[in-house]
Amino acid sequence: MQNSTHDDKGQNGFSRRDFLLGAAASFAYFAGMERAIAASGNDTPVKIVIVGSGSAGISIANRLADALPNGQIVIIDKREPHYYWPGLTLVATGVWPKADVLPGSNESFLPKGKNISFMKTLVSAFEPEKKQLQTEDGQTVSYDYLVVATGIEYNYEAIDGMDIERIGQKGLTSVYHSPDKAEASWGAIRDFSEKGGNGIFTLPATPIRCAGAPLKMTFLTLDRLKQNGGFDKGQMNFYSATGGVFGLPWFNQFVLDRFAENKMDVKLKTPLKAVDIDAQKATFGSAEGESFTVEYDLLHVVPPMRAPKVVRESDLAWKEGGFAGWLAVDKNTLQHNSYPEVFGCGDVNGTPLGKTAATVKMSVPIVVSNLLSVINGKEPEASFNGYTSCPLITQIGSAMLIEFDYEKNLVPTYPFIDPQQESWFAWIMKEQLLKPAYLKMLEGKV
Repeated sequence: MQNSTHDDKGQNGFSRRDFLLGAAASFAYFAGMERAIAASGNDTPVKIVIVGSGSAGISIANRLADALPNGQIVIIDKREPHYYWPGLTLVATGVWPKADVLPGSNESFLPKGKNISFMKTLVSAFEPEKKQLQTEDGQTVSYDYLVVATGIEYNYEAIDGMDIERIGQKGLTSVYHSPDKAEASWGAIRDFSEKGGNGIFTLPATPIRCAGAPLKMTFLTLDRLKQNGGFDKGQMNFYSATGGVFGLPWFNQFVLDRFAENKMDVKLKTPLKAVDIDAQKATFGSAEGESFTVEYDLLHVVPPMRAPKVVRESDLAWKEGGFAGWLAVDKNTLQHNSYPEVFGCGDVNGTPLGKTAATVKMSVPIVVSNLLSVINGKEPEASFNGYTSCPLITQIGSAMLIEFDYEKNLVPTYPFIDPQQESWFAWIMKEQLLKPAYLKMLEGKV
């Protein structure tokens, strides 16, 4: 593992004292969310089913266990290890070892002896009219209230010739799939950073988990090229299927300018269509509807993403419009539009923003508060503003802490961090402070 080291003054003039003050501010901020959204408990013996055991599902279960001592809380999910998804970019670029994103099993974050049970299976069908669901092992599970927190589905199959088992081979990389594939990607990126060659980074047109991750991978690989001697022997390229590289116009321009400074080729409206792994060739579509093929030494694949099949083919999904297939929730209350006993949290929601761990952090208390209001016979009152944030890494030791809402207004938490400037402290937030706060969030404590 490569650790950050600093003198008394870090980059941008931050001292160790600044770091400690910032760390205190970070935890004060996270803890403050608990107090900011009031939630009334209830002794009613209700049954709440939570589908998904990622950050949203685990966090909500722990909060509800405290608020509903007589409630029955059931989590349904098959995956046992918990992944710290925000750390995968650091694994894939050699900053962290894989072990740092494997903090334990999902069950290890649930309190012993409390009213939470875990069903290790997957949901095969939702039947919201009956307030029940079916599991893949043939069980029918009824509920009084349902929280859908299934996460997102990676559609690697949409790329002809893509084989996730070969990530890490022949220059093929992808940070998204899993900790194992992030680690395998680092092997290929390390070789590329030493040898140089033609490196291509991609961005699909669909909503994706952590829209900043493709840019982090690009910037960190660029930094590794400069560190390891491959920069003068390499050519970096960024091919986006959209009309830009990021949704905030000013940051989009910042990235394009930085790419230009490093003589990177950028192509827009250029989706990845196919890959020939053995020949190390990638085929892209053009804005004119034609196709072209390029050779690569390194290819970073960001797959198109969508809601899991069980959601998008259910009555819980939006049927039309820009969010078709995603969970049909009100963007502010996060309550389902047709079924008031159903709430959604995390990547699965069909909302304008909200596919980051930061969004989960801020929306979990809102879901819990509004769910408890409904249980108590009241209307949901807590409102989510679409908050998301991403420490957008520009190089090892430097990042930009960009926080914004549904309207894409900047909503900075720390007055001493300019979100439009690169900062050593924003890097420290990403590399050292966010994971401990995340783990406390899982426990329902912040």
